[in-house]
Amino acid sequence: MQSRFRLPMLFFAAALVIFSSCSKKTNKEGRYIPKTAGVVILMNGESMTSKLPWEEIKENAMFKDAYSEYGLDENIKTVLSNPENTGIDTKKNLVMYIQKDSIGGYLAVEGTVKDAEKFKTFYTTLLKSTTATEKDGVHFLSNAKMTSSWDKEKFVLIIDVPGMNESSKYKNPYDTDAAASPVSKRDAVAAASQIYSLSEDNSLAKDEKFSALVATKGDFHFWINIGALAADNSSMAAMSMLNVSKLYENTYVTGVTNFDNGKINVDMKTYAGKELTDIYKKYSDTKLNTDMIKRIPSKDVVMLFALSFKPEGLKEFIKLTGTDGMINAGASQLGFTFDDFIKANKGDILLAITDIKKRDSSGVSEPSGFFTASVGDKAAFGKLIEAGNKIGKAKMGESMKDKFAYNVSDDYFVIGTDKLNVDKYLSTANNSNFSFLDKIAGSTSAFYFNIPGLMGSMSDQMTKDSLDNLSYQATVKMWENVIATGGGFKDGASNMHIEFNLVDKNTNSLKQLNNYVSTMGSIEKQRKANRSKMMDDELSKDMEAPKADTTVPAQ
Repeated sequence: MQSRFRLPMLFFAAALVIFSSCSKKTNKEGRYIPKTAGVVILMNGESMTSKLPWEEIKENAMFKDAYSEYGLDENIKTVLSNPENTGIDTKKNLVMYIQKDSIGGYLAVEGTVKDAEKFKTFYTTLLKSTTATEKDGVHFLSNAKMTSSWDKEKFVLIIDVPGMNESSKYKNPYDTDAAASPVSKRDAVAAASQIYSLSEDNSLAKDEKFSALVATKGDFHFWINIGALAADNSSMAAMSMLNVSKLYENTYVTGVTNFDNGKINVDMKTYAGKELTDIYKKYSDTKLNTDMIKRIPSKDVVMLFALSFKPEGLKEFIKLTGTDGMINAGASQLGFTFDDFIKANKGDILLAITDIKKRDSSGVSEPSGFFTASVGDKAAFGKLIEAGNKIGKAKMGESMKDKFAYNVSDDYFVIGTDKLNVDKYLSTANNSNFSFLDKIAGSTSAFYFNIPGLMGSMSDQMTKDSLDNLSYQATVKMWENVIATGGGFKDGASNMHIEFNLVDKNTNSLKQLNNYVSTMGSIEKQRKANRSKMMDDELSKDMEAPKADTTVPAQ
């Protein structure tokens, strides 16, 4: 008896394994998104509405102005009072994507229908001149610009974007002849119908990269298909003699954004084609040279970019694109070869801007800045310096050349705006302990931007005008810095993390953004009112000015 049931049970177990492995590769979020979509944005309605309730948005000054001053239709006002009057379930995911095709492109918006009658009423009023149809349980409302459709569960909005067709860019705007119009007019009903009947294989439901994206917790997700966006692009076609297609074919950028307390976190992945991926795998295990950063002879760093790479990897990358011959030809005219460039560089670069200070009585501010590269072969690096001198003399002239100073040691080459700082960078290891070092150590690349540091350099100018001063104060009280790090190659992709750090660490960043936009909107409204009053005053003065006596005196 046991042997009789053993074989069927084995088949059943195998089927379960196969089914479960296949199911892991699918996702419901991409089920009605074409796999060729160029850009996809997915908003987590439940998360976003919990972090920023609509009642708080309604308190935004710009929202109040739009509601009361712009003569909005009563139907729109009803929706602004409560978005659920659209019949849409605002606590479910909302998807927007751009689809490019042979006649241009379209923008699609998809979501969940909560109340079909409300949905129909809203869009009937919104679209005004509409044609109502129904097919296979899907209802359509259309006008010349937009089609709204829905079934029992979901809705799809289609908005035609003919400008995505490059041929329409060259149309004579004054030519009214039908033959001069864009290639064809989209049948938006047919486009919407295709989405409802989209097969799973032709959607993003089975795309493993998209599945990994939407499985990551986030307030909203984005997906960019570089290859789809670059397709049929005339500028790309013009470079067909080169292998630049290797840079965008099968290339995808994905990202997840979270609005957390005191910061906005963005995590991104970049997937590439096989050949480019092989290069990333082989040469991406580099780490930032933090000694280069610690040598910065200033505590006042406003902006910094640092990168570590393997020069041999850069050489393979250039060969892959087919531009090595062109680069060698250009380099030879300057007295070196691309191989000299590879030998000269050890693979670390740093660009920093520091100490933005007033240079003269006019209040004009100028930054101190420098660029640093680690030296591999000093003799080869000497050839690059000679080439740089030729370019500087030819392009900048002696007067501009005097504004820069450079120096080189066995380890580093430095060029900057201040000779004292350049020499100090090379002569002493300052071991400066910057606050952002802990966050960027161990990464492959890093970017740092000190927002108050930049704003502080403009404080004298900003505080002369009361409204400018309010903008300045709101900004420095809101933003702290931006830190971005590249984490090398992991899980089949190049990884990057970006964080926008805010001054208030205890309040959700989405709420803070809402308040900041409200404040800046109020300031801009007052600025426009002041400009309008100034123009009215000038006009009144012109009208009140005494007219010149043009009568001819008697002879």
